[in-house]
Amino acid sequence: MPSANAKPLFVVLAPFVFVVLWATGFVVAKLSAGHVAPVWFLALRFPLALLFMLALALQQKAPWPDARHAFHAAVAGALLHALYLAPIYWAVANGLPAGVSSLIVGLQPLITTFMAAGLLREQISGRHWLGLAVGLCGIGLVIGPKLSLALLGGITPFTVSLAVFGACAISLGTVYQKKYASRIALSTGGVWQYAGASLVALLLSLALQDFAFDGSWQAWAALGWAVVILSIISILLLLALINRGEVSRVSAFIFLVPAVASLMSFALFGETLVPLQIMGMAVCAAAVVVVQRRR
Repeated sequence: MPSANAKPLFVVLAPFVFVVLWATGFVVAKLSAGHVAPVWFLALRFPLALLFMLALALQQKAPWPDARHAFHAAVAGALLHALYLAPIYWAVANGLPAGVSSLIVGLQPLITTFMAAGLLREQISGRHWLGLAVGLCGIGLVIGPKLSLALLGGITPFTVSLAVFGACAISLGTVYQKKYASRIALSTGGVWQYAGASLVALLLSLALQDFAFDGSWQAWAALGWAVVILSIISILLLLALINRGEVSRVSAFIFLVPAVASLMSFALFGETLVPLQIMGMAVCAAAVVVVQRRR
């Protein structure tokens, strides 16, 4: 007979499902490459996600933030979505393996910790410095064997720097959200977040003057998956976990995302890692575990 404290199967499996779905975001970047201009892809995706969040907000009759908090939510959205994904999608479209990009972003908890120390005056402990050192060693092991000094076309200093920029953007967005927009309802805040992200993605597309969309099945499949699975189902799943107080479990499993994304990229696109790179991924996962482990 099940224990009275036993969690429903949904609650047990949901964090794993969320991590798998989240990892597909890097696969989508690879699938859309060559078929849709990477930043234009986001400029199409974010308004569609905005419409979903608007419908959710209206259905929930959630309170709308005042102008100041709406602005903060829009800034957070620009960082968390547009400035995070745009450089990563562009780097993947120009040769950076999806698995490597997911690994770099996987260090986001480390970067967030150090940003929070400076902006929120949160304390940095010895294990945070240890995690940072271990994480950087892991990154070096992953990018070192296949690092090229060319500008584009694989693991290059420029494409890696773009992925690092994206990781820093989502980290800054996380801290900004916590400091200025944490008390806004998730659905109405999401509307303003996607509004800010849509504006930035559109401006970047205009600056790049690249609006390519070849109408292939890859282009439509990537866009449909990004909107339905990543921006709708994943968000609904996250909202359900938040309501049940299970977000900490999701955070604890985030370190699995690079490995899952790499397996998907190998199965779908033939992306491979040499043994030294696999070791580097394990080292990076250990770094994140060190930082997230409770004292």
